[in-house]
Amino acid sequence: MLYITETDYNIILAYCRENLPNEACGLVAGIEEGNSKFIKKVYLLTNTDASSKHFSMDIEEQFAAVKDMRAHGYKLLGNFHSHPNSLAVPSSEDKRLAYDADVYYMIFSLMDIDKPVLNVFNISREKDITAVEFMVL
Repeated sequence: MLYITETDYNIILAYCRENLPNEACGLVAGIEEGNSKFIKKVYLLTNTDASSKHFSMDIEEQFAAVKDMRAHGYKLLGNFHSHPNSLAVPSSEDKRLAYDADVYYMIFSLMDIDKPVLNVFNISREKDITAVEFMVL
């Protein structure tokens, strides 16, 4: 189970809305306790593609985020990005670019701006998709 605070949920959602019409992206880090993972920090990264259909995370910002994670004793738990005009499910590009089967892929759909949808997935090395349970605390 993945746990995210309401504050962090709202930070990610606000960032996704601010970046419209483009996709927003970032990383999440935290701690593991047994089968539970707790997001403790959100890293809002620049989509260097500036596109509504795909994203690339700024490499320097990624390095800074990983350095900060290590300094705080956190582990990379996953990444997030928004789908401004489509459902909160991995696209074929999302699956193709999924490089790490051990992290979570969080997708915010903003198709209905007043009713955003967050879904979380694991994408295996074979590109199989599994929905992950999460809870907003």
